[in-house]
Amino acid sequence: MERLLRDYAYYLKVERAMSPRTVEAYLSDLQEFFAVSGLDAAAVQRDDIVRYLAAAQVSERSQARRLSALRSFFGWLQLEGERSDNPAEHVDAPKIGRYLPAVLSVEEVTAILESVQTTTWTGLRDRALLEVLYGCGLRVSEAAGLRVSDLFLKEGFVRVTGKGDKQRVVPMGEEAAAALTAYLAERPVPDEHWADFVFLNVKGRPLSRVSVFNLVKKQAMVAGVHKEISPHTFRHSFATHLIENGADLRVVQEMLGHESILTTEIYTHIDTSTWQRSVLEHHPDR
Repeated sequence: MERLLRDYAYYLKVERAMSPRTVEAYLSDLQEFFAVSGLDAAAVQRDDIVRYLAAAQVSERSQARRLSALRSFFGWLQLEGERSDNPAEHVDAPKIGRYLPAVLSVEEVTAILESVQTTTWTGLRDRALLEVLYGCGLRVSEAAGLRVSDLFLKEGFVRVTGKGDKQRVVPMGEEAAAALTAYLAERPVPDEHWADFVFLNVKGRPLSRVSVFNLVKKQAMVAGVHKEISPHTFRHSFATHLIENGADLRVVQEMLGHESILTTEIYTHIDTSTWQRSVLEHHPDR
């Protein structure tokens, strides 16, 4: 089993180009299943998986994730010739409602951005970071890992390395470019090892994901925005505001780095009236 999981992890990383975090989550779910069931991979049947999921005291979303991990693993065993069937293939996944995180209004975003005191280099950094989170719709890991060599400020775009080390190019507005320019001009000269990272802490090292989360929550409180928000809220607001202002869904999909447009449609929670209006405006029989 240890060998199988190690080989499966290699498959996910190299052939499927999954992020380390996703690979770790899949392996954790699989290790728990085999520890609880006490079964060998070759002996697992559909009913074993059904009983395991039914007994698990977790949310429906967590159940769905575990089932996804099991389907992927046994599907890989089929590809490798280790099994002739996939016992998880016909297990019904729990029905999950749409997860719609909080979205900020344009006024709330503006209030948060303008609440940052930019009299110090750390203040300039915080303003630039928030501008990038909202103005480019980056994930927190993408923003924290952003490099100076990825910035093309005069040209107005940024190169982003997303999930699975896949790169995409995202346009950058004037506000974000100006905030980054102001911050980089005042940033203390960092150690050569960290010089290419854009957002640094007071010790000259790259900001962590946790630091970015704390910054967002603190600045929302300063601005008087009392919604439960995170860095991802800026990404969600970015996509929502684009759609509301008429941006094409495919364009938003590319900017967010989503493989499936269905993810983008759910992510931006476009209401029915928006879809109806778009269809009616572009239908040849209108």
